[in-house]
Amino acid sequence: MSNNNRILNPKAKNAMDHLKYEVAHDLGLDDDIQERGWENMTTREVGKIGGNMVKRMVSMAEEQMANQQNAQK
Repeated sequence: MSNNNRILNPKAKNAMDHLKYEVAHDLGLDDDIQERGWENMTTREVGKIGGNMVKRMVSMAEEQMANQQNAQK
């Protein structure tokens, strides 16, 4: 079985880890991660972090695309 959760650009690993912890902090889950560790987080908690990461990445991509569009004008 292949792992679809791998980072496609290895240079982005640190940024992705930072984003993961930033989102967890914003959701109030950072203390839980410190106490229990990632492996003991519930599927719901980890899914909430992942879903919010995707929302932020989409927002960042949209902003970057808008800035590129504005720079071409």
